[in-house]
Amino acid sequence: MATTQIFFASSLFGTATLAAAIDSGVFADADRRLLLVADNAANPETAPSLDKAAGFERLRDRFDGLLSWNETISPFHPAGWTPRGDDVPLWERHLRRLWDLGDDRIELVVESIQVSPALAIAQLFPDAPLDVYADGLMSYGPTRNRIDPLVGERVRRLLHLDLVPGLKPLLLGEFGVKPQPVPTESFVKVVGELSDAVPDACGDVSEGPALLLGQYLAALGILSPAEEDLHVRMLAGAAALGHRRIVFKPHPTAPPAWTGALERRAASLGVELTVLDRPLLAEVLFRQLRPALVVGCFSTALFTASVSYGIPVARIGTEPLLERLAPYHNSNRVPLTIADALLPDLAAGESGTPRPGAGEELAGLLGAVGFAMQARLRPDLRPAAERFLRTGLDERTSRYFKRRRLTVLGLPGGVPVPRGRVARRVAGRARRLKRVLKRVGAGG
Repeated sequence: MATTQIFFASSLFGTATLAAAIDSGVFADADRRLLLVADNAANPETAPSLDKAAGFERLRDRFDGLLSWNETISPFHPAGWTPRGDDVPLWERHLRRLWDLGDDRIELVVESIQVSPALAIAQLFPDAPLDVYADGLMSYGPTRNRIDPLVGERVRRLLHLDLVPGLKPLLLGEFGVKPQPVPTESFVKVVGELSDAVPDACGDVSEGPALLLGQYLAALGILSPAEEDLHVRMLAGAAALGHRRIVFKPHPTAPPAWTGALERRAASLGVELTVLDRPLLAEVLFRQLRPALVVGCFSTALFTASVSYGIPVARIGTEPLLERLAPYHNSNRVPLTIADALLPDLAAGESGTPRPGAGEELAGLLGAVGFAMQARLRPDLRPAAERFLRTGLDERTSRYFKRRRLTVLGLPGGVPVPRGRVARRVAGRARRLKRVLKRVGAGG
C-alpha cells in the first residue's frame, strides 16, 4: 500500500520548520508528500495566502503537491469549522477523491492540534498517525484545551525548534508524546534559502542596527490600544544603550498610527529610524541585517535570534504583562514567563544572551506554572509544582503565580484554608449573606 504524507501549515515560519525537519531526515520515506496550506486571517479573502509569500517557492520543492484548505472547505472559515461526527466518513471519502489519495495510507503532520483547522484535519482521517510540530515558545507550556483521546493518542511525536536548550516541552505530555528537536542548523539553512529568494528584503538599510520586534498586544486583549506604547519604550531603551540606527518590524495587524508615534519619538531622541513595511520572517532580517541587538517582549524570534544567530537580545514590558494577563491559563503566559525569566531586561539597561544553564531551573518553574494553568489536564505535574513552590517561591518568582490560584489548588504559597465543620459553616453563612445583599441591592 502506498503512503502519502500530508503536511499542514498556516504560516511561513511553520513551513520553514517543516522544511528543516524534512531536510534533517526526521520523516520516513513516503510515496508522496503533500503540503496543505490554510489562511486563518479574520478575512482570508483580503490577505495574501501563504503560497504567495516571498520565498515560498524555495520551500515548495520539498513537496510533491500543494493543496488549499480554504478552497477545500469554502465558504467555511478554517478557524471556525469542524466536521460533525456523523459526517466524518463522508468527508474522508470526499477528500480522498478530491486530493487523489485513493486507498493510500495517510500520515498527518500538523500544527496546533488543540484547535481547528489542524484538529478538523486530524478528525477527518481517523486512522492516520499524527506528528505535531510546534513553531514557537508555546510548546513549552501545557496543552490549552482537552483533546479527544481518539485524536491525542494517535500523536507519535512533538517536533519543535530547540529554542531553550535543555528545556523539555510540556505540550501533549498528557498523552505521553515524546518531544523531538528539529536541528538548529537545518532551520538556519532553510532561512538562508528564504533570504536568498528576497535579497533586497531590507532595502537600503545597512548592517548592524538595533531591530525592534513589534507585538500587537491589544489584539490579544492584554492591553487596550490606548495603553499600547511598548514599541516606543523599545526604541527609547535601544537609544539609551547607544544605538543610533534602529529598524522597526511592526506586527502585521498593528494600526498604522503606530508608525507616526514611533517616528516622532525617534526624532526627539535623534536616532535614525527605518520602518519595514514588507511581511518578512524576522529570521530573514537577522541574516540580512546582522543586527547588533534584537528587542522584543516575549516573541519567539528573540530566542531564534540568540540561539540560531548569536545576536544579543533584550526584553521589555514582561513584568506588568504577567500581572495583567488573564485568565491565568492564557497560553501566552508560558512564552511571557520564559522571556521574563531568561532574557536581559532592556528597562534596566541590559542586553546580551539568555541566562546560561537555566534549563533545569526553568523546568521546575514551568512545571509549577503549567500545573497552575491546567491542573485538571496535567495532574501529574502536581508533585513538581509543590516541590518548586516549597523551595523556589521568592520575591522574584512570585510574579509568575496568582496567590488566589495557589490557594484554590491547595499549593504552597497560597492562603492557608481552615478545615473542618466550623469552617464549612462559616463559609456557608458568608455565601448566604452575599446572596441576601445582592437581592437587597437589586431591589433598590
